[in-house]
Amino acid sequence: MRPEDVLNFSWTALTRHRRRSALSILGVMVGVAAVVVLTAVGEGARRYVTQEFTSLGTNLLIVVPGRNETTGSFPGAGGVPNDLTLDDVRAVERDVREARLVVPIAMGNDTVANGERRRQVAVIGTTSDFQQVRHLEVTAGSFLPPGDLERGAAIAVLGAEVARELFPAESPIGRVVRIGDWRVRVIGQLAPKGRQLAVDIDNLVLIPVATGMRIFDLTSLFRVLIEVRVHSNLESAEERVLALLADRHGEDDVTVITQDSVVGSLNQILTALTLAVAGIGAISLAVAGLGVMNLMLVSVSERTAEVGLLKAVGATGRQVQRLFLTEAVLLSLGGALAGLGLGWGLVRAFVALYPAFPASPPAWAVVSVLVLAVAVGALFGVLPARRATGLDPVEALAGR
Repeated sequence: MRPEDVLNFSWTALTRHRRRSALSILGVMVGVAAVVVLTAVGEGARRYVTQEFTSLGTNLLIVVPGRNETTGSFPGAGGVPNDLTLDDVRAVERDVREARLVVPIAMGNDTVANGERRRQVAVIGTTSDFQQVRHLEVTAGSFLPPGDLERGAAIAVLGAEVARELFPAESPIGRVVRIGDWRVRVIGQLAPKGRQLAVDIDNLVLIPVATGMRIFDLTSLFRVLIEVRVHSNLESAEERVLALLADRHGEDDVTVITQDSVVGSLNQILTALTLAVAGIGAISLAVAGLGVMNLMLVSVSERTAEVGLLKAVGATGRQVQRLFLTEAVLLSLGGALAGLGLGWGLVRAFVALYPAFPASPPAWAVVSVLVLAVAVGALFGVLPARRATGLDPVEALAGR
C-alpha cells in the first residue's frame, strides 16, 4: 500500500464522520492555542522587563543600604542597616574614578496641593544628574539645578500627570505648591514618560535631595545610583564602592546591585515561568490526546467489517496499524495547525489592546507544540491501531 493510498484512505475515514472528527480537532486546537498564548505572554513579560532595564543603560550600579546576607531579606527590606548619607555620596564622587555620575535618592510619599486641588504622590529627593540617568525630558521650565548637596532649595519639578491635575488650565511654572506642610516653587514640568521600572514617572514630584531629607525627616538615603564611564569597568567600580563604604562604615553594610545582574536574574526567573506556563498549557494537549484515542477506539469498533475485508484481500497487520495511526496523526496535525492560527490571532489581538507589551510566541514554543501535538496523536493512536491489528479477519467480516 503506497503512502498516498494510506493518506487517501485515512482522510476518507475521517471525513465520513466530520462532526466527531471536528470535536477531536477542537480539543487539540484549544491545547495548542493555550500553549501559544501562554508562552507569548511569558516571553513578552521577559522582553518588556529586559527592555525597561536596558533602556536606562547597562553601566548602572545601584547602592542599597543593608546587606541581604545579614538582614535575611532583600536589601533594604528588613533589618536595621547603617545610614547611607550624603557624605558617602561625596566620597564616592571623589574616590571612585570609574564613576561618571553619582545620584542620591531620598524618597517618601506625601500630599501635593495647589489650593483645593491635591493628590497623594511619590516624592523623590535627588540631584540634577537624575535627569541623565533616567533619560527624562522637560517640556516647560527647567530641571533641578546643579549645586551643593546640602543646600536644599524649596523648588520642585512636577511629573506630567501631577502638573495636569494640579494646574489643569494654566502653566505650573513659577507657581507655589505644598508638599505636606512645606511650600515649594515649581521650576519645571517633565514630558510624559509613563512607567519606568514600575515607577510612574508622570506621577512623581522631584525636589533637591537635601530638601527631601528635611521634609521626610530622613537620616539615610533610599538608594544611590552610580553610572560607570565604561561598561568594562563595572566590576572594578563595584568592588571599589564596596571597599570604600566598608571603610567608612566600619563594616560591609551596603549591597551593590549591577544592572546586568538584575537583568540576568529576571531573565532566568521569567524564562522559568514561561516554561512552567507552557507545561500547564501542554496538559490540555494530553487531555486532547485522550479524546483522539477515544475517537479512534470507537472508529475501530464501528469498522470491524472494513478491517476484516482489508485483511481478507491481503493487507498485513502493519498496514492496518499504519492506517489508524495516520488517522490519529492527521487529527492531531489538523488541530495543531488550527491551534497555531487561533493562538496567533489571540496574541495579535492582545498586542493591539496593549501595544507597549511585546507579546510574541517564541520560535521554540511553536516548533515544540507542533511536534508535541503530532507525538500525542501518534502515542494515543497506538492502542486503537493495535486493537485493529489484532482483529481476526473471519470474525471481523462477520461483524463480531
